[in-house]
Amino acid sequence: METEKKITRVGGNSPAEEPVRSIFVANPESKKRATKHRVFAGILWLLAIGAQLFAITLLFRPPIDMTLIIILIAVDLALAIIGSILWKSSNRYDPPTKKQKFKFFMKSQLGLVVAVIAFLPLIIVILTNKNLSGKQKGILGGIAGAALVIAGLVGVDFNPPSIEEYTEQTERVEWLNEGRNFVYWTKSGTVYHIYSDCSYINTNKTSEIFEGTVAQARELKNITELCSRCESRAMQERGLTEEDYHNAQQGIKELIDPNTQGEQ
Repeated sequence: METEKKITRVGGNSPAEEPVRSIFVANPESKKRATKHRVFAGILWLLAIGAQLFAITLLFRPPIDMTLIIILIAVDLALAIIGSILWKSSNRYDPPTKKQKFKFFMKSQLGLVVAVIAFLPLIIVILTNKNLSGKQKGILGGIAGAALVIAGLVGVDFNPPSIEEYTEQTERVEWLNEGRNFVYWTKSGTVYHIYSDCSYINTNKTSEIFEGTVAQARELKNITELCSRCESRAMQERGLTEEDYHNAQQGIKELIDPNTQGEQ
């Protein structure tokens, strides 16, 4: 016999009160969190660049203190990584739009850009510095190069959120869920669900189920996919056909980009 699961609502507003058929707009609370994360990320990135500049200064002051420079590279890396994590988190709270491609790239991949800024000048100075021996260049250059790679991998967002993506996912759930932007997920889950009794999450291994909006599932757990079993169940219970699904998808595309109206 299944034990009763604890269901925890995320946020103060009922997800069912979210507006229907509209382009996604982050709520004031999410915008506030995004701004806070971006400010802290910016401060950490400035400190990271400052650590790099200090290391560059030391390279022109023989004798070279290898240990101190390595410590500064490590500090630079730590600050860059934490800043990138905060920045990517901010974009989940308040995603950019894909309509402005350059701005979207910069806002989504700023962590990668900062990683290059925070380490590439140092690497160039190390490799061209006459105060360093070949061995010292190899050691410091290798460490700084590895730090650049690590910071870059952490900074890049391989699945960046966007207003258009949030809109499409929210509209899809509302279409299947009788106009309600209301989903469920678990701490270790990788998809969100329309039904809290879905067999994928309603098991003896699950002690707590979270409920909230599609955006909240992305904000808190970076979940981007709808459970396929819930989707099939919703279509069956509502008597929806593949043609209905196609028409709904076309309507969502027209909502996101009116220029697609009438396309097949």
